[in-house]
Amino acid sequence: MAHVRIFRHYIHLPFVLLGLVDLLALASAFTIAVFFRFFGHLPLLEQAWPYVMPSALAFGLVNLLVMLSLGVHQARLEEGLTGMMLRSILALILSLPLLILLGYMMPDYLWYLTGDNVLPAASVFGFFLLGILRTVYFRLAGEHRFKRRVLVIGAGHRAAQLQQDLTTPFNRKGFHFVGFVNGTEEQSLISADMRLEPAAGETLQALAARLRVQEIVVAVDDRRKGGLPMEQLLECRMEGIRIIDAASFYERESRKVALEMITPGWLVFSDGFSLSAMARLAKRSSDFAASLVLLLLTWPIMLLTALAIKLEDGIKAPVFYSQERVGLNGVPFRVHKFRSMGIDAEKGGAVWALQNDQRVTRVGRFIRKLRIDELPQIFNVLKGEMAFVGPRPERPIFVQQLSDGIPFYNERHRTKPGITGWAQLCFAYADNEEDSREKLRYDLYYIKNRSLLLDVLIILQTVEVILFKKGSR
Repeated sequence: MAHVRIFRHYIHLPFVLLGLVDLLALASAFTIAVFFRFFGHLPLLEQAWPYVMPSALAFGLVNLLVMLSLGVHQARLEEGLTGMMLRSILALILSLPLLILLGYMMPDYLWYLTGDNVLPAASVFGFFLLGILRTVYFRLAGEHRFKRRVLVIGAGHRAAQLQQDLTTPFNRKGFHFVGFVNGTEEQSLISADMRLEPAAGETLQALAARLRVQEIVVAVDDRRKGGLPMEQLLECRMEGIRIIDAASFYERESRKVALEMITPGWLVFSDGFSLSAMARLAKRSSDFAASLVLLLLTWPIMLLTALAIKLEDGIKAPVFYSQERVGLNGVPFRVHKFRSMGIDAEKGGAVWALQNDQRVTRVGRFIRKLRIDELPQIFNVLKGEMAFVGPRPERPIFVQQLSDGIPFYNERHRTKPGITGWAQLCFAYADNEEDSREKLRYDLYYIKNRSLLLDVLIILQTVEVILFKKGSR
């Protein structure tokens, strides 16, 4: 199995193992630093081990959380090991004040976090150990280790979408397509190099055994036409080969929902799309608590932003910009933001935000890059109109246009809109209908698989979006 599912969210197994490798490297680095703190005297370290271990684990876990928020492990795909290590340096530096604070908060358990020169030395050792163990891990894991061998039944539009969307260089796929077998389609849309023709008299079970297939994806366009080898699929299932439909496979591997493949029936019978009463209470409580903490941390920034807007546009210029948006169950509400455009920016009517938008002020351009303009939405969260994590709220006029052109668009209003969301992490920005269609794929994935863990992951990774200026306009 090349992926694990934790609280409904799919995580590829190699990333889980890489996280464990990093935790081992960091905890070992802290232990080495303490060892040298004892002047290399091993018996002293052995005596202090029950006190060193909690601090070593805390050092590893805090650094892992910061690395997650900076996108360190994902950087391996686009920036290589060098980019990954550069981000790791930043994470090790940013973790230091957090670890010192944690040490003072829990002095009885984490005494070594505030010990003389232990943390800086542990960070240096950690950097070198991370580099060594990661290099060894990537050499051992290889390109195709942990990847399932997948056979696709179908050669029409659904199969072609799987081939096109899930074989891009930057897709974190945990599988390898061994080929596509024509199902009920009369014409194949699959490239010739990926088409498979079973030998004369060869059953699907025999073909799967010959190709060492571990999973079969059913991706025919219309099952009602018949022609699916159900008996042979059953034989494969009894042999331990996993059978999955194309829409569920696409969701699992891409972390988004394929609008072209799903039907109302798929939405009705698939798992997810629900939160227990306890989960709803936990989400609301965490939203409220996080909003209060963020308000206490950012009120000086908000005050400076208000002053900057006044200095640029005049003492009488409005600081905030309120706008009607569509919320939970389609109920409109007013969202609050720091004004980042000129006072008469929409005198000609509502338009999509554009790249290098000339209506944006100098202060507005800066606060948009760092997402400071979104901070007043904290008050929307405190009022219960928004959540910390959820689909971004859209304006009614755009909702009407998009609902007419995009199937299932209104389903994104089944949960509270959020300050940040899964789509904001995975897709840069939407300024037209096609981009909104792509963002809806991610929004539906979030609504279907939302959990407290997924919310925490999104909040952590939003730090990367802010620091590296992803998706802002």
